Amino acid sequence: MKQLEEKIIADGRVLSEAVLKVDSFLNHQIDPVLMQAIGEEFASRFKAAGITKILTIESSGIAPAVMTGLSLGVPIVFARKRKSLTLKDGLYTADVHSFTKNETNEISVSRDFLGKNDVVMILDDFLANGQAALGLLDIVEQAGAECAGIGIVIEKGFQPGGKLLRDKGVRVETLANIKRMEPGHVEFYGEVPNR
Repeated sequence: MKQLEEKIIADGRVLSEAVLKVDSFLNHQIDPVLMQAIGEEFASRFKAAGITKILTIESSGIAPAVMTGLSLGVPIVFARKRKSLTLKDGLYTADVHSFTKNETNEISVSRDFLGKNDVVMILDDFLANGQAALGLLDIVEQAGAECAGIGIVIEKGFQPGGKLLRDKGVRVETLANIKRMEPGHVEFYGEVPNR
């Protein structure tokens, strides 16, 4: 998605060869025009998949998921990273390790919102090592639902997550796939073929 790649080049900050900061438009401050375009692009790619729910993880996946859900006309469910007084029973749970934060969180989704009749699109802001996506896949499997595929806003193609998921036979749709980055420079792959 050219618009997203241009935004990453213009407003993203490469902090190291593995860390890209996009807090000015994706995961702290949100660019709603860009999010709308992202939602429309994902909706276009998944429109024939029969999606009934979009599953993401709090909090950075919520904005692109909402815009995709709006375009597809389906609800969004987000996995919580922390328990609350109102969300403690009847849960699907999975452990997800964040390499960026160097912590493991138990994510959870209420059984009320995902079930065996759902066709789920998983959506997340970043794909690096694949741990969040695998945790969300685990939750979809626990629910007995079908996973139609995973939508990723930004993939770090030089890290193993994308290959791991594709080798498992999971459809992965990436809008911006980074081949290499260093402070002051980001290089993108072309389209990544799906299996």
